Amino acid sequence: MNATIRQIVSADYDTTRWSGGTTTQIAISPAGACYADRDFLWRVSSATVELDASDFTPLPDYERFLSTLQGSILVSHDGGTPLALTPGNIHRFDGGAATRSEGICTDFNLMLRKGKCSGEMRCLHLGEHGAAKLSRTVALERERYSFLVYCVEGDGELSLDGETVRFSKGEAVLAQKGEPLLRSGGASVFMLCEMTETES
Repeated sequence: MNATIRQIVSADYDTTRWSGGTTTQIAISPAGACYADRDFLWRVSSATVELDASDFTPLPDYERFLSTLQGSILVSHDGGTPLALTPGNIHRFDGGAATRSEGICTDFNLMLRKGKCSGEMRCLHLGEHGAAKLSRTVALERERYSFLVYCVEGDGELSLDGETVRFSKGEAVLAQKGEPLLRSGGASVFMLCEMTETES
């Protein structure tokens, strides 16, 4: 598998309505997989939450990472103590837990299929003309791995194997295989998702 890099813009996103707002699918793997069928390896999405309180759809086959892009919420699992979630703060949890949120926000999600995909999600701040090499944190010698970088604020460019893709607020870049270099023009904020397929 050769290294590839491609830009994902809002025209590529798939936005649907749910009872408490909208959900925008930014990327899904494998390509063409359907969220409703629950047959995907990983999915990156963002949702608007317009209700004061809402219950998450149970996803027992998936591990989840959650943050907010705008607004703060309280998240609880199985009736436990609520956890405050603010922009850039990452929360990892079992998709099968009975999860409830309180508060209005725009969130950002990474879902990983248990036993078939592993990964991480983190928030990255770069100053003016900043740079960061995106190194793998999942210690698995696998050929099939990807980075997805979503621009929350500012702008950036991602370079891999001599190819560079520029992107700005609300856009993303997907790099498959390789460890790309991320640069910013001005002060910028990015959400970084790392996905490694653990099953052939």
